[in-house]
Amino acid sequence: RGALPSLSGDLYLTDGGIETVLIFQEKQDLPHFAAFSLLKTPDGVELLKKYYTPFIELANEKGVGCILESATWRASLDWGKKLGYSEEELSIANQKSICILRNLRSTMEKGKPLIISGCVGPRGDGYVAGEVMTNPDA
Repeated sequence: RGALPSLSGDLYLTDGGIETVLIFQEKQDLPHFAAFSLLKTPDGVELLKKYYTPFIELANEKGVGCILESATWRASLDWGKKLGYSEEELSIANQKSICILRNLRSTMEKGKPLIISGCVGPRGDGYVAGEVMTNPDA
C-alpha cells in the first residue's frame, strides 16, 4: 500500500459516530468519550469489531471502498493522563486499535480498498480551540 487509494476519485464509505454508537446504542461507559478504553477487554475488542463490520459489509455490497478510523480519538498523552494511562499503555492501545482494523481488512476486504485511518484527536475539547501545540510537542 504505497499510495492513498482514496485519492483515485473512487467513492468511499466511512464509518461514523463510533462514540455515539457505543454510548447510546451499545450502552457503554466511555470515560471522557474514550472508545479506546474498550481495548482493555476481549468483550470490548469484540464490540469494536461489531461496530466496524456493518460499514465494511455495506461498502462491499455497494462495490465501494471503505475508510475506517481507529478508535483512538482520545488516545493521546493529554487525555491518557486524565484517563490514568501511561505512555506505554497509550502506545499499546494505539497499536492494538490499528491491529484490529488490519485484521478486519485481511478477512473482509473484497475488491475495493479498505483504508485504515489512524485517528489523532484534539489535545483538549474538540469543539473549543484551546492550547496550540508546537511542532516538537506534536
